[in-house]
Amino acid sequence: MRAAVARAGRLVVEDVADPVPGPGEVLVAVEACGICGSDLHALHHASRLVEVARRTGTPTTFDPARDYVMGHEFCARVVASGPATDGAPVREGDLVCSLPVALTPSGVEPVGAYSNVYNGGYAELMRLTAGMCLRVPNGLDHRRAALTEPMAVGRHAVARAGVTPADAALVLGAGPVGLAVVAELRRIGVETVVASDYSPARRAVALAMGASAAADPAREDPVEVWRREDGRRPLVVFDAVGVPGTLMAAVLAAPAMSRVCVVGSCMEEDRVEPLIPQTKQLTIVFSFAYDPFEFADTLRAIAEGEIDVAPMITGTCGVDGVPAAFEALGRPDEHVKILVEPGTPGVQVHPVGASG
Repeated sequence: MRAAVARAGRLVVEDVADPVPGPGEVLVAVEACGICGSDLHALHHASRLVEVARRTGTPTTFDPARDYVMGHEFCARVVASGPATDGAPVREGDLVCSLPVALTPSGVEPVGAYSNVYNGGYAELMRLTAGMCLRVPNGLDHRRAALTEPMAVGRHAVARAGVTPADAALVLGAGPVGLAVVAELRRIGVETVVASDYSPARRAVALAMGASAAADPAREDPVEVWRREDGRRPLVVFDAVGVPGTLMAAVLAAPAMSRVCVVGSCMEEDRVEPLIPQTKQLTIVFSFAYDPFEFADTLRAIAEGEIDVAPMITGTCGVDGVPAAFEALGRPDEHVKILVEPGTPGVQVHPVGASG
């Protein structure tokens, strides 16, 4: 099969051996796989992820010095079943999503997210644990279904921050993570949602996905936009950027006695002045990933039209186009979310309109 292989800090597209499903597994053909911002970071900071896993006591066998295939935001079609899959919730021909993990005799193994064993969706085929697969409901198309994973990240962050419709929100960063937060805030009925981003294109997508206002931080203070739009309800600030300096920016933006939720993943050391959040008496929470129930209900919410992910899909490419897509995503005015569709030929990124 064709795959975009991460090797020594760069992507190499080549033919690799087809995966073979083991006991309790299914073989799936990838229909669409979103390129995640964490993958852009991990290509150059994978060793940092291993270091963090070890320091936090998280078991990992991932070796970034060996080849691996990323891609954990996927929707795929079941093409074959391995042994011991009788009674599995999916069968050949089903369009499925899955949490990006495999259940193995030795424990849980990541799929498409820092594993040398289970390749991700930047390839034509994958193997998944049959019992972890969810059938895509309501005739939902593969592009929208593939965004279940990143949208679940936003759902979990809003829950971690304890947001209710009585609050207002400021989302720093309108990339895919920030947009997922915006969409969830709108879904639960938060009226004032200010999205802040330097990119005009991303601010426009934020408005299309439910933000009540969008701020250009180069021209105006996002907190002043909140005061103009609302200024009464308690404000929750989300750091959805995840680069050095953005946590401190969120702390500075947050009014006294308010909450800050960190959902963007910073993979480098950062500097925070603790006395500032202390004197403001801020509550700071950190959010990572989601739980299985949030994942499943996010798929349902997309299928039932509670969340419209179409505005954030700005491009598609085939497996051979993954390196070009990684470069394009480094230019935020060009794209928000690019989907890898292995059936797409060529090495170019093809634009997709707001209709998805």
